[in-house]
Amino acid sequence: MLLLAALGAVAFGIALYGRGPDLSQVKVVFLSGDDRGNYYAVVQKMADEAKRHRGRIDNVSTAGSIENIAKLAAAKGSCDVQFALVQDGLLWPPGDGLELIGRLPRSESLVLVSRNADQIKNVLDLRGKRIGIGPVGSGTEYVARVLMTQLAGLDIKVSTHPLVEQLAKVESGELDLAAMVIDTDAQLLVEGVRDRNLQIVDMPDAEALANRLPFARTGRIEAGHYDPIRQLPSMDKRIIQIDTLVVGNGCARDSATQGIITTLANVFPDFVRVNRERTNVTGLRLASAARSYYNDGGPDPVGAYVPWITDIMPTARWLQLAFAISVLFAAQAALHRFRLWRIDAQRVRIEGEVSRLFEPGVTVAEIAAMAPEDRHRDPVIGARIDALTAELGLLAQRCRRQSLSIMVPMGQEMGYRYQEALIADLVHALKTFRRRLDVTAAQRMGR
Repeated sequence: MLLLAALGAVAFGIALYGRGPDLSQVKVVFLSGDDRGNYYAVVQKMADEAKRHRGRIDNVSTAGSIENIAKLAAAKGSCDVQFALVQDGLLWPPGDGLELIGRLPRSESLVLVSRNADQIKNVLDLRGKRIGIGPVGSGTEYVARVLMTQLAGLDIKVSTHPLVEQLAKVESGELDLAAMVIDTDAQLLVEGVRDRNLQIVDMPDAEALANRLPFARTGRIEAGHYDPIRQLPSMDKRIIQIDTLVVGNGCARDSATQGIITTLANVFPDFVRVNRERTNVTGLRLASAARSYYNDGGPDPVGAYVPWITDIMPTARWLQLAFAISVLFAAQAALHRFRLWRIDAQRVRIEGEVSRLFEPGVTVAEIAAMAPEDRHRDPVIGARIDALTAELGLLAQRCRRQSLSIMVPMGQEMGYRYQEALIADLVHALKTFRRRLDVTAAQRMGR
């Protein structure tokens, strides 16, 4: 209850001063890709969006997905890198160091570009071709090599080059084809088709090739997509599409992870819906902060306003803790009432025994002032009074011990003090009567 009251006070203070949620908790390093590629452009859009909301995303250019995975896994100890864009379908390092944050709603495409791509009608037309497969450490290289293993009988010669250099080599004739995993509207591909007059290969066997890659599916670039006037491309082009994943290494705090998802949702309006509907078949576990974000359809309200609270523990856990504490207090109160009831029941039982030694309805004060009668001089009565007095003494000790227990709710000790007072009064009355009984017995023996 105190915790919830404190959270309520913080929320009230924020509302009072009119502070809106921002991304000031987001200060991360994000691995992207080639500085002229789509990955770099996407992260740069995220960086600009985060900056508008007081956050900071450092966009680090790399060779591509393979390098991103290696650097992200290696940074788990130092935590100098937190996130990366990675092409789906790659091999993950052993262990559970990496985690999935989400997937971009817009897929990338594996395209083959050539000066005379329209002449390639089937897979056999690739025999003996010189194909550039992207820079070393890129997702393009990995996917291209996987595909080349299925076309091993065609004597295809592959080489690795940066994407810009690769297009220049195709244009000059040093390469027959250039393979790229890229956004279909990426500036590099648009310039290649419109300005360099390069053509995109129509993959007649795209569906068959995609079926061999569980992370891929077929797609299409419509005729005239790049230039409807010059009709570029001249016809629909079948391609292979591959998702782009946002991957983390667990170094970022939950509030920063949710801030990254908020940034992505601002850049890509369908980001949350796509990740909420798509099943995770990547082989990576979904980050807990991402799971709660998608399940709730938005950021954690407490994390948005007071991010440090969710960094200590997610809001759901705070609520669970508050519920557990309330259950503990309820159990504590129930145990206290049960113990007090047992003490009271024991005291009432002894009072019943006492009343049978004297007379029904006799009060404690009357016992203390009562003169012994002939029937009280029976040794059995005296022994019984001594036994009841001793039993009351033990009950008083038990009452005091339980009143000091941590299981007694604050302020509820007075119930035990009341029982102690009743027991003490009865003990005093019995001892007074017992002494008077002993004096009377001594006087009778003196005569």
